[in-house]
Amino acid sequence: MKLALRYFVAIALLLPAAAPLRAEPAAVLSVLERVADWELAHPPTNHPTSWVGAVGDTGVMALAGISGNAKYREAMRRMGETNHWELLGGKGHMYDADDQCIGQTYAELYNIYREPQMIAPLRERLDYVLAHPAAPTNLNFTQLPRGSARERWSWCDSLFMAPPAWLRLSAATGDSRYLDYALTNLWFTTAYLYDTHQHLYYRDSTYFGKREANFRNVFWSRGNGWVLAGLARTLQYLPTTHPDYLIVVRLFQQMARAIVAVQQPDGLWRSSLLDPDSYPAPETSGTGLFTYGLAWGLNQGFLDRPTFEPAVRRAWAALTNCVEADGKLIHVQPVGSDPKSFPPESTDHFGVGAFLLAGSEVYRMDVLAQAKPVRITVTNPADFPRESETVEVKFSGHPAVLDGVAARVIPSQIYAAEPGTAPDTLVFQVDLAPGEIRTYEVIDVTNLAAVPPALVKTFARYVPERADDFAWESDRIAHRTYGQALIKTEGTISSGPDVWIKKNRGLIVDMMYRTGHYHQDNGEEMDDYRVGKSRGCGGLGIWDGQKLYVSSNWRNERLITTGPVRSEFELTYDAWDVGHGRQVTETRRISIDAGSWFSKMHTVLTSADPSPLTIGVGLAERACGPDGTELIAQDQAAGWLSYFQPEDRPKGSTAVAIVLPRGSVTAFTNDNPGLADALIHARVPQPTHEGAPAIRNLLAITQVTPGQPFEYYFGASWDRSGDFTNHEQWEAYVKRVAERRDQPLQVTVDR
Repeated sequence: MKLALRYFVAIALLLPAAAPLRAEPAAVLSVLERVADWELAHPPTNHPTSWVGAVGDTGVMALAGISGNAKYREAMRRMGETNHWELLGGKGHMYDADDQCIGQTYAELYNIYREPQMIAPLRERLDYVLAHPAAPTNLNFTQLPRGSARERWSWCDSLFMAPPAWLRLSAATGDSRYLDYALTNLWFTTAYLYDTHQHLYYRDSTYFGKREANFRNVFWSRGNGWVLAGLARTLQYLPTTHPDYLIVVRLFQQMARAIVAVQQPDGLWRSSLLDPDSYPAPETSGTGLFTYGLAWGLNQGFLDRPTFEPAVRRAWAALTNCVEADGKLIHVQPVGSDPKSFPPESTDHFGVGAFLLAGSEVYRMDVLAQAKPVRITVTNPADFPRESETVEVKFSGHPAVLDGVAARVIPSQIYAAEPGTAPDTLVFQVDLAPGEIRTYEVIDVTNLAAVPPALVKTFARYVPERADDFAWESDRIAHRTYGQALIKTEGTISSGPDVWIKKNRGLIVDMMYRTGHYHQDNGEEMDDYRVGKSRGCGGLGIWDGQKLYVSSNWRNERLITTGPVRSEFELTYDAWDVGHGRQVTETRRISIDAGSWFSKMHTVLTSADPSPLTIGVGLAERACGPDGTELIAQDQAAGWLSYFQPEDRPKGSTAVAIVLPRGSVTAFTNDNPGLADALIHARVPQPTHEGAPAIRNLLAITQVTPGQPFEYYFGASWDRSGDFTNHEQWEAYVKRVAERRDQPLQVTVDR
């Protein structure tokens, strides 16, 4: 068998190297799903969070970003939940890079679901490493005691396992310490293991001076595949504005040139890069990692197409020929640290992960080859990170948005901003480091083989089954406001928004109405906010200096859009008397975006009298806490007012806030200025099942021009959710909302 294989390879070496034709995206996706299905049907027999399975998971996550089937994303979530988001190892094994690899998948799932528990153990592990630096000061395997040799990144595989996890956590948390640690140790390892003449990495110090049968240095294929793929995955989350970014790119390019030079004519790389004749058997794990890195570099424009695209095409064709009919990938060198011979039917999870990573980038190549992308460049001008921030651009057609740095389709939404018009408003969300610039590609959705199912994070609807409420929510908070029917059924007259609090990231509006038990404290979600006749959370009225004139319940509603990224609707209010016979009407357009505790209010007040209107935007104030402390904060210049409500029962505290345009607030007051605080707090009614009623409204006073739109934000949270457990944290977030308002993302569209 071995002689026959050598003969086959020898013949292949005599054949000219032809570049296979471009595959169609549908064909690439089909083989990826077949291989992934085999992988999911044959889970790891060792610990599922070990590096062996963790590398497989990175590939499944890459597929989840392009497949039309949600089962791949859901499988990875189940894996995390089953393992309680823990990392392998523990006391005495806190540093091993292999054990950190699973953190890549946890952090990528966090980027989708934004559930803090998904990265909590990863953060705890890496924080420990930061607080207790590893003891070894060098990377020499032969000089270090057994066990401590792996406390630093002393073997080249670690550059795939660890730095991408550290960088993903840095992006998820905005904590640059993780980024700094990753780069410091990447360069420390590179200085020791990288051969600056061959532009390849030794596996570890024990390979210094070793020679293959042809007297060439021992450079292991998969080991260098780990590095090239690891550099690609590091660059995906390293801000382009970082001083080291271009240095990492140059290292990546050097390696890529060295690697493509030793590709074999059949498209594969052998276990030993510089002595392929000694190990002539096909090997797919190293080939998969190389294909992934090279295809990614092509898609980023880091590698020249005439040299590298034929190599990627040959490699992908060879890899797909190593997939059996049932989806099993073969020719995977088993776990080891050096070139070896092995049975051709050999497979393993890390080889499958490499294959799926490679295919995801080949898929992207093929999609872009037939599409005409429109590039959207987004810049964060601020010195703070932007998480889950919405980009809005005018667009038409049926767009899909591709992540600029990975083969991933970003959830997006297009809708018609005005009735009777074609969809023209495209929204999608981005995460950006301070000062970061990132590019996204918009293509026609018909160029995709499938549309990945988006996780729906916002919702809005008219609720006729409950006296014509209108309810809306994001994955963070929920609200409702009341229509005319409630006046007849309950006598409730209020145009102030209600608040529904929730602990988790799921959508709750339909469930709350279906069960009807929303005033009960089940520990997960609840209506504990009494609006009554107050302004609730962000309602407004006309202010004459002593009295607030407010509208009745809304008369008409219109749903504009409800979807994964944004929900938006419009409410109209009948005219009401604002004093001295003046009549005012209002049209409100309210929107909420995924990942936000704040809704945007776009209101237009109309009046036959064109003179300016003084309005008060309000927050319902409840009784102060047992110690008499009022947790109210405000910044008149910045335009925000925050109120951390006192707890009336052991059900947690609801925090609310409003953010008006900078410089627009002329005063902060309340709608009962003639009554002393001590007296008004002494007259507080007792709470009901729905919480304590409002005692008055806290108001931000400003002026608006009739017929002209006025925009502001209102939001709320629950301290039990764990996002803001005290008023200082909530106020810091409110301040950040104002800062984001003042420093909007800069968006350019290159059509």
